[in-house]
Amino acid sequence: MKTESDKQSKILTIPNLLSFFRLCLIPVFMWLYCVEKNYLWTGIILLISGLTDTVDGIVARKFNMISGLGKVLDPIADKLTQAAMLFCLLTRFPLMIIPLALMVVKEFFMGVTGLLMIQKTGKVFGADWHGKVNTWLLYAMMILHVFWYNIPDTVSKALIAICVVMMLISLALYGRHNLKALRETETEK
Repeated sequence: MKTESDKQSKILTIPNLLSFFRLCLIPVFMWLYCVEKNYLWTGIILLISGLTDTVDGIVARKFNMISGLGKVLDPIADKLTQAAMLFCLLTRFPLMIIPLALMVVKEFFMGVTGLLMIQKTGKVFGADWHGKVNTWLLYAMMILHVFWYNIPDTVSKALIAICVVMMLISLALYGRHNLKALRETETEK
């Protein structure tokens, strides 16, 4: 009979392989967008990346393939994919600097508080609903900017604004959760 510890320590799982696959797609879509300027294939690769992100989460939960590595690898693949695509889009849409900068701040904060949580509790927290909504909105915004080559400026700004607002909400909710959990571990000592 497998213990929870055995399940958590698995490395070669379908969700982990899908996360690694997403990491391998990053240089492909960057090359397609920045060098080849092939926006159709860039969008297709980005869609594949986003779909594999959804599939790996479903598979992990449905087939009990959640692992400690997956809890770390999945968000790294997500954030590197998002940052790389925002960087690519920045070459055509200067306002992409706002979600990109906010992502860097948010992920730095999340990384620091996440490491402190691991150090103090030994636990890795998964994504909450607002993090998932944030990811979906960001992917939708990026994909629309890739496929809709001549996107009107007002539509572009509105999409960027929606993503920025959701990123701020997610940062506030994660911040509240992580700081509260850290305070609770301090008071337990």
